[in-house]
Amino acid sequence: MASSRTLNHRDRILACISGQPLDRPPVALWRHFPVDDQTPEGLAAATAEFQNRYDFDLIKVTPASSFCIKDWGSQDAWRGNPEGTRDYTHRVIQVPEEWSHLPALNPEKGWLGGQLACLQLLIQQFSATTPILQTIFSPLSQAKNLVGNEKLPVHLRQAPDALHAGLETITQSTLTFLEAARKTGIDGIFYAVQHAQRSLLAEPEFIEFGRAYDLRILDAARDLSINMVHLHGTDTYFDLVAGYPAHILNWHDRQTEPALSDGLKRFPGAACGGLRQWETLVLSDSLEVRSEALEALKSTHGQRFILGTGCVTPVTAPSGNIWAARKAVENFS
Repeated sequence: MASSRTLNHRDRILACISGQPLDRPPVALWRHFPVDDQTPEGLAAATAEFQNRYDFDLIKVTPASSFCIKDWGSQDAWRGNPEGTRDYTHRVIQVPEEWSHLPALNPEKGWLGGQLACLQLLIQQFSATTPILQTIFSPLSQAKNLVGNEKLPVHLRQAPDALHAGLETITQSTLTFLEAARKTGIDGIFYAVQHAQRSLLAEPEFIEFGRAYDLRILDAARDLSINMVHLHGTDTYFDLVAGYPAHILNWHDRQTEPALSDGLKRFPGAACGGLRQWETLVLSDSLEVRSEALEALKSTHGQRFILGTGCVTPVTAPSGNIWAARKAVENFS
């Protein structure tokens, strides 16, 4: 049953999450803004321009992944990755003993303080009608960026106590940043989980080093109204993550199981996805975007569903394809 009135973006997302009548299904895409993301003002302006152009139903604020670890000394560089991500040029952790040397971070200073300033600029402009979600990387994802993809599993298996010490500091710093971000007026967080994949960790390893810390952060965010978990990758521990306390689950539904309709049976909130980020949004045309969007909308009946991609929209996606995704929800009933 459709709503008889036009909803604003926040009301539409909240109605979607709770399975209430909608005037139309929500739609949201997000992307990185390389170079612009190196200052609070630059990221806020680029994010605002993207939102003003396409009028999505939520704003997912997407800083570089290094924003939360640069105050520990990480260094990175923009080298043209089409996803808009930066390459790490210096890893903070070289040997396991260094995990215990990480200090607690002050969320009001440095790069974390800059991200709070970015949020304040966006909230001043959009929060009256549009929900704003701050990206939070899981402690294990932050640890991976501190030490590197190759060394993380080595430390995890050969020096677990040392890694746990680092994860504890990362978790505490993330919790203090979350509390500071909450005070800016955000509606929720976009929580990125990157290691719930069988190709990366055995299930007991993910439970011990990933899920245990994830739940602490998501529990602290429970009183926020719109929290989205992003489950990254393929062949995932879907049901473990589907049990997280969140309102929206976003995963690579076009690349890995489960399909959207099955996922909605296993997760009580709303699903976000339906579009392939590369094959469709970047390499196809607007007709294929509309066709894939319609297929996703039909498979979910447009209920408890937000049209989007399984991950970030590449910076090379043509504007016409983004517009096709935005318009696909307008006439669906």
